Amino acid sequence: MQAQLKIKLAFFMFLQYFIWGSWYVSMGTYLSKTLQFDGGQIGLAYGAFAIGAMIAPFLVGLLADRYFASEKLLAFLGITGGLMLFALPMMTEFSSFYPMLIIYCCTFVPTLALGNSLSLRHLDNQKRDFPLVKTLSSIGWIAAGITLSVVFKGEQSAVQFYVAGTTSIIFGLFSLTLPHTPPMKTGKDVSMGEILGLDALALLKKPSFAIFILCMFLICIPLYFYFVNMNLYVTELGWEFSAAKMSLAQVSDVIFLILLPIMLSRLGYKKTIFIGILAWAARYFLLAGSVDSVSMQTIMVFAAILLHGVCYDFLFIAGQLYVDEEANERMRGAAQGLIAFILWGVGAFVGTNLAGISQQANTLAQPAGNMAHDWQSIWIYPAWGSVAVLIVFIIFFREPKKVVKAEAENS
Repeated sequence: MQAQLKIKLAFFMFLQYFIWGSWYVSMGTYLSKTLQFDGGQIGLAYGAFAIGAMIAPFLVGLLADRYFASEKLLAFLGITGGLMLFALPMMTEFSSFYPMLIIYCCTFVPTLALGNSLSLRHLDNQKRDFPLVKTLSSIGWIAAGITLSVVFKGEQSAVQFYVAGTTSIIFGLFSLTLPHTPPMKTGKDVSMGEILGLDALALLKKPSFAIFILCMFLICIPLYFYFVNMNLYVTELGWEFSAAKMSLAQVSDVIFLILLPIMLSRLGYKKTIFIGILAWAARYFLLAGSVDSVSMQTIMVFAAILLHGVCYDFLFIAGQLYVDEEANERMRGAAQGLIAFILWGVGAFVGTNLAGISQQANTLAQPAGNMAHDWQSIWIYPAWGSVAVLIVFIIFFREPKKVVKAEAENS
């Protein structure tokens, strides 16, 4: 029974990240090269995802935890989101594109926390099985990049939204096959704070948890420079099939997702997350490196891409498991909503907007109205920002007592 469940949840993750990977990587290139939006507008467009993430905890806390079964809510969000994606190519002015993108993101982002919460609720061994289930999310992202690049050559085309929209509707329909997950708080005396997910804020009374949340917020500021700028960067380097080549990041993701349970059992949360933040610093220093050789620059860019598994899994996935372990059963949904609010919400909003401002400030005018950018200046700031977060984390974060006790028993 658990084997069938894991296959079903894995395919759910595949579809979810196929949707995301179909447009998120290449949207900046489409907006810059096709619609001629400036860097500030591109940063705001990526910030639309963050607005969705800030709304997501309220949707999850109010609807999924209180009124509707998670699988039905996922179906509604998937189908509605698909319709929104079909509408986006009609919007060619920023004044219309941006509001529609915000509406779409408000349907997609809640599915991330809902999907994680549903999976963690039904898996018998979350620490062992959840990273393995999440492996298919990386494969979904890889498949999206290859489909967009090789099949459609659509990095600079609105076709990316049609691909994502079609998959979103399939995702919504498939969600109805997931295990029935009724709201946990139905029939209980629940406060407004619990409905909105504010009960998870009680976890901030633990000093290490508060430091963890602070560091997650701070690392998001440099982190989103990569997502906003990377596809445009390699496009200006002259790369073809850029989305497909960037999907090598998710190949790395698969490898390190498989390694994550081993790393957590041997190193614990502190060392694992430390390695994740360190990888972000290394990634940006590679991108900011100045070399004369084109081949050496290509090697450095590919190295930065291939670091993604360490960057993402050892930080985000390990962080989600840490949050789940620190929360009790009653507030786990709210706790996952809280981490989504930080990672993809307020932190992402600040990070994407600063990334867009940096892109615009380092735009170089070129003949015939074309634009290029001073990429070394763009990448060096997030590199040093990641180092600063690393220092704060290593000094102040403490390993959870449960993990310390388990390590002592195994030694």
